[in-house]
Amino acid sequence: MEFIDYYKVLGLSKDASKNDIKKAYRKLARKYHPDLNPNDAAAQKKFQQINEAHEVLIDPEKKKKYDKYGKDWQHAEEFEKARAQQQQYQQQYSGGGYGGRNAGGFEGFGGQGFEQGDFSDFFESMFGGAARGGQQRTTRFRGQDFNAQLQLNLSDVYKTQKQTLTVNGKNIRLTIPAGVENGQTIKIKGYGGEGINGGPNGDLFITFAINNNTTFKREKQQLYKDVELDMFTAALGGSITVDTFDGKAKLTVKPETQNGTTVKLKGKGFPVYKKEGQFGDLFITYKVKIPTNLTTREKELLQELQKLRKNGS
Repeated sequence: MEFIDYYKVLGLSKDASKNDIKKAYRKLARKYHPDLNPNDAAAQKKFQQINEAHEVLIDPEKKKKYDKYGKDWQHAEEFEKARAQQQQYQQQYSGGGYGGRNAGGFEGFGGQGFEQGDFSDFFESMFGGAARGGQQRTTRFRGQDFNAQLQLNLSDVYKTQKQTLTVNGKNIRLTIPAGVENGQTIKIKGYGGEGINGGPNGDLFITFAINNNTTFKREKQQLYKDVELDMFTAALGGSITVDTFDGKAKLTVKPETQNGTTVKLKGKGFPVYKKEGQFGDLFITYKVKIPTNLTTREKELLQELQKLRKNGS
């Protein structure tokens, strides 16, 4: 995985305060949000990096580990344990009970280490080598977690689907449940980086970038749509046909319907995530449209109506 400098992503220095991190995140998240940059893969990748950087730097414990260990910050606990073991070996093999420092061949931190290395390159570079003596000891490390982004259209996640992804040379058959949300992350266990010295593999985290390619506004499982309503139907009532996400629906408009009136179509919303057969609702808001390019006769009739309304007839 390519190392990402989280401070650089947010445009901050390492001495940035928590408030600085919040401000930078909010500013950049608004700028690169997928809803404002539809079909822009570069912006969506940047948005993912911004979220990842914020998640680490805003958490004091994660930030402390990141500042100390950089790209290997997720292995901080393993490193600290290994450091303690290394110090223990140094005391053990450089003491009198094993014939002195040279008898065991251990040279400690900064020395030449083993002739046959037990530890990975990054571990050896951190601790200066590995202990050896009567027996070799290997420290196992969990593989690094990977992060990936999957771009889909809103219409793609209306139904459960299967996709095959290629990540790090591996093909992954992935079931994407209907109703997955923009920015939602799922974990695929064991598909991250390979473990070190026989340690377990890391995990793969997939974040969904959902592009709204429809005329509907989505909030979780609820859908919203504005529908134009001509003035005469609004005043007198009638019936209209509106688009739903998966078809059409006929609505009865009540007489004297006002501009901005909202009606609910139960069960015509978006699928509820991981709840097969359950849907939210669709909310239709009427936008009464005033006619234009009126003829002389139409104006006369409207004027007559206006007089009648004024006279209370």
